[in-house]
Amino acid sequence: MSQQHKSRERQMSRLPGNKPSRFVPYLLPGILSLAVIIVVPALWNVYLSFTRWRGVGPVRFIGGRNWSKLFRDDMFWKSFINSFWIIVAIVVIPTILGLFISSLLTDVIQKKFGSKTASFIRALYYLPQLLPVAVASIIMGWIFRPDDGAFNALLEKIGMGMFQGNWLGSPKTALPVLMFILIWIQLGYPIVIFMSGLQRVDPELYEAAGLDGANWWQKFYVVTLPSIMPELLVVILTATIGALKTFGPVYLLTKGGPGTTTIVPSYYSYNQFFQVQQVGYGAAISTALTVVIIVFSIVFTIIQGHVEKNMD
Repeated sequence: MSQQHKSRERQMSRLPGNKPSRFVPYLLPGILSLAVIIVVPALWNVYLSFTRWRGVGPVRFIGGRNWSKLFRDDMFWKSFINSFWIIVAIVVIPTILGLFISSLLTDVIQKKFGSKTASFIRALYYLPQLLPVAVASIIMGWIFRPDDGAFNALLEKIGMGMFQGNWLGSPKTALPVLMFILIWIQLGYPIVIFMSGLQRVDPELYEAAGLDGANWWQKFYVVTLPSIMPELLVVILTATIGALKTFGPVYLLTKGGPGTTTIVPSYYSYNQFFQVQQVGYGAAISTALTVVIIVFSIVFTIIQGHVEKNMD
């Protein structure tokens, strides 16, 4: 039977309408776009990381000097330490909060007040995701302005004016406030993903757990969390990659300051490219960041495959 099936496949492949070559013209635009927009600039960036160039004039090959300097650069390692806190703000806290909020919206709000109310609250959480990053950052920048910002005005109104401060301009508060802003922007993403995953969970599983005397937390741990594990892994992967690439909020709100308090690799690379005009060194920073993202993606994808395989 299997031999007949293979023979039939060979016969079908010989038909003019089933030749793979007929799809090539449809693939060419995408392949060319990928090469021009992604592949060629990436290879050029890798080459520049081995050169000294100020953006104009001749490009001088200097071997591994930029990379040697990179591993001895305290600012570079400081930027990666800050990236850890950005990951906490974009991945860890929103994912944990998203798990509980999505479960509450599905198990409590939706059952007591209806699906429209739950969808409305979900949309409110997701609203910052709909705003362009520049718009969301500017709005929060206005709120935390030192002189006439809404947050300082609120503190004055409620009699806590002694706590007013330059929230994004002080080394003590700049990073925590930036993390708060990133949490606000990011929180809606895991909530939407997790709620979509919860829609396919069989309600009978919750009923069976309830009959066994399980409380809400036990239902969440035994039923909800394993059921949305694929969505959880996707959120962690995509959010971590986004956190490592964070640039817009840092550029618009703090520009890596005050000092180096909020500097991250992407902004440090931009600074070397366009402000210091050390294009070769900026390329080395961005290439190193790309390597970190690729390695993380490969390792996490392997782990994700093992987790999903064990679930099956």
